[in-house]
Amino acid sequence: MERTEQDQKGSGRSSDVGRPARPAVTAGRAAGAVPAPAARGVPAAAARAMNTFSEADKEKQRGVRRMKITATSLLLFVAVVYILAKWASNEGAGAWAGYVAAAAEAGMVGALADWFAVTALFRHPLGLPIPHTAIIPTKKDQLGVSLGEFVGENFLSEDVVRQRLRAVGIGSRLGAWLADPEHADRVTAELSAALRGALTVLRDSDVQAVVGEAITRRADAQEIAPGIGKLLEKIVADGGHRRAVDLIVARAHDWLVLHSDSVMDAVQGGAPGWTPRFVDKKVGERVYKELLRFCAEMRDMPSHPARGALDRFLTDFAADLQSDTETRARVERLKGEVLGRGEVQDLIASAWTAVRSMIVSAAEDERSELRLRVRASLLSLGSRMAVDEKVQGKVDGWVEGAAVYVVTTYRREITSLITDTVAGWDAEHTTRKIEAHIGRDLQFIRINGTVVGSLAGLLIYTVSRALGA
Repeated sequence: MERTEQDQKGSGRSSDVGRPARPAVTAGRAAGAVPAPAARGVPAAAARAMNTFSEADKEKQRGVRRMKITATSLLLFVAVVYILAKWASNEGAGAWAGYVAAAAEAGMVGALADWFAVTALFRHPLGLPIPHTAIIPTKKDQLGVSLGEFVGENFLSEDVVRQRLRAVGIGSRLGAWLADPEHADRVTAELSAALRGALTVLRDSDVQAVVGEAITRRADAQEIAPGIGKLLEKIVADGGHRRAVDLIVARAHDWLVLHSDSVMDAVQGGAPGWTPRFVDKKVGERVYKELLRFCAEMRDMPSHPARGALDRFLTDFAADLQSDTETRARVERLKGEVLGRGEVQDLIASAWTAVRSMIVSAAEDERSELRLRVRASLLSLGSRMAVDEKVQGKVDGWVEGAAVYVVTTYRREITSLITDTVAGWDAEHTTRKIEAHIGRDLQFIRINGTVVGSLAGLLIYTVSRALGA
């Protein structure tokens, strides 16, 4: 029954925050019924760490026992003094015995009261189920909730986070750290390893599909004819096309010189069958010479009429690409046909393979241009961040903004880590562990209570005697 109620409370933790623990659950935990850490989302390692006693814990526990013996011995001492003082007073030892007895009596009261208070933190005094005792084992979960709320309100607030991060000066410190060449090399190596790892994990087929789809979608969504027209118009206006014309004409002239027979055979092969062969030959020779002359003149004459005609054609074509609806539609249809061809899609997909191989090789090579540029950029960034307050302010602002977003968005999850972890601790072991860590200091409360009680009793007795006299 106790186990069932524990599980029900664990499943309803988010709605029961701040409510008193139920007696059945409390009793079960005090008896050692440990809620399953996995059921509460508590890491098993955290539960084991709190539910086991290390050698350091055992040594602290031995120190607590020694201090308990000291405090108890002091209580017994004042008790013996009280008995002896009362006996001496009854035997007529004098007024001093009354003062000693009063001091010892008050010391016993103070010692017993503080013993009760200290013991009540960890267990029921003398095993009696006195209300509001055994506070830690019975109120463990409530203490965890209170601790989580305290941390959330006082450590995870936006103002506190910003103030603490601003005081740290992350921008200047990070800049000074990055400005060190050794640190820049380390960051470069880590970034290279991360890049290689990411590229290794990615499947080529997935990336190729994404790249191909992105390029195709972008090309389909944007009309290219006006852009091509503007580019062509600028090229013609600047005379950039003339070098291409010079190259084409020169190559055409050279080809005609080397393939004269092929040209004449082509002309003769296209002649009608009824013409005499010598006429076909003469016509072929004439056509070849005219073609050769035309190419030579275009090659050697920058002001050749054919060049001017070509300039006017390109200018008109550039204007049609920008303004003529039919021309633009034809270009779009041609673009769609080209992109739809399998060869083009394969080319787009294969581009990723080449890029990936190039990036991986550059990341592995310590002397590659990629790594050298990254290292230089880190050193430059570090040097600027170390001295430029404006850059430091930007970095600090980014870090503060990110930290504030995390603590404000996930504050409940962060504080629940505390409450759930405390809830996953075994009550008995938790009590023993806490007592081992703070119990020695608590025993000083008993000692101080004995001493302060004795002094207070002596003072009260003295004032009472003085007023009574």
